[in-house]
Amino acid sequence: MPTINFIYDMNATLIIIFQLLLSLSILVVLHELGHFLAAKYFGTKVDKFYLFFNPGFSLFKKKIGETEYGIGWLPLGGYVKIAGMIDESMDKDFLNQEPQPWEFRSKPAWQRLIIMLAGVIVNVLLAIVIYIGLAYAYGEQLVPIQSVKGGLQILHPALKEAGLKTGDKILKINNEPVKYANTVDAKLITAKQVEVERNGTKQTINFPVNFIEKLVDEKDPKQKGLTTIRIPFIVEKVVSKENEGKLQKGDQIIAVNGQKAEYFDQIKPLLEAHKGQAIQVTVLRNGQPTDVNLQIDENGKIGVQLNGDYKEWEKRGYIKVVNKKYSFLQSIPAGLKRTKETFWGYINQLKMIFNPKTGAYKGVGGFISIAKIFPSTWDWGRFWTITAFLSIMLAVLNVLPIPALDGGHAMFTLYEMITGRKPNEKFLEYAQIAGFILLLTLVLLVNGNDIIKHFFK
Repeated sequence: MPTINFIYDMNATLIIIFQLLLSLSILVVLHELGHFLAAKYFGTKVDKFYLFFNPGFSLFKKKIGETEYGIGWLPLGGYVKIAGMIDESMDKDFLNQEPQPWEFRSKPAWQRLIIMLAGVIVNVLLAIVIYIGLAYAYGEQLVPIQSVKGGLQILHPALKEAGLKTGDKILKINNEPVKYANTVDAKLITAKQVEVERNGTKQTINFPVNFIEKLVDEKDPKQKGLTTIRIPFIVEKVVSKENEGKLQKGDQIIAVNGQKAEYFDQIKPLLEAHKGQAIQVTVLRNGQPTDVNLQIDENGKIGVQLNGDYKEWEKRGYIKVVNKKYSFLQSIPAGLKRTKETFWGYINQLKMIFNPKTGAYKGVGGFISIAKIFPSTWDWGRFWTITAFLSIMLAVLNVLPIPALDGGHAMFTLYEMITGRKPNEKFLEYAQIAGFILLLTLVLLVNGNDIIKHFFK
């Protein structure tokens, strides 16, 4: 059995790694393609176009025309080397020569600005295209929060500590109405104030300023998600030999030893309290209550798989499901709306990272954290959803006014356009070095933080 688990874990890990590399490759190639196409459009020579970095050697390279195309061995991004521009290659030989017409430094400031921002623009356009495609291909399956009979199950300890309880219906987050249960988790990340309906009455809960710090400080590696719709205990399949034939597909447990309980979060502790014992449960079978004697194993389980189909839950009155299907034309505004929501959601998270009081900086991670958001089984819908989010993230981070990033170059170009004075090339060289050192330090810090969090805590 350990061997089987090891093989399964290895396969799952390989799937995650492959998704990460494929997603990053798509994002990097298209980002750099934006710079490349803008440069070529304005008659600027591009010396190199690389996926990943290639210090020392390249895995693949081929020169076509005036440009060398290649794949590096260090998967930390990619680059285009534009003639006459001080970039991460720190090639400064051109500074000793007169500017040439095909060089970046010879182009008007507005053209240089477009070239520098083209990668970011492509990333935003990519996210829009992906979200439009997802809306068209998959539509949306939404659960109105008011339709959820039993409220939400609160999963994360930080939410419980903040004052939320299982059974709550979350009505507002930061004074903005919450329409659908599916959207709650994304909104809770930046929550300061939450209005809930509890036992038929409304109340407002103020979250601590360092709530997000408590979220990211969770040490349990099994902790997944913040909330979920409460799960009714509906049997899909019996896998325990001891209880085989006693329960049927479609049975719903509504009581344990005479104690009323119909949700998984209610029944689980009752089963764990009777480990290794026989119990009597009351099930609804074909709409009629029936008593059944079951055996609980030493792990507090009765050996069943639960039905997680929203359609079945809806049929039994636990939720209502709104299935939205979009035509191609309808998917365009839906995709634009989702892009906007994702963009501002990420901006709000970024603001919290720069506010030390929130403690959000503790949750900053690198490639391990990014990899963890990919599922361990292949799911195209999930893959493209994550890729669209990462494309927005890449666009936002790249436009930050830090030398060595696109935003840094754009900042100096805007300064030139406003003042009419071009920054000294020696200054640009030193700024590029400082920016590169800063970025390298940040990469080491976030990935070091990842390693500590996931391997030493």
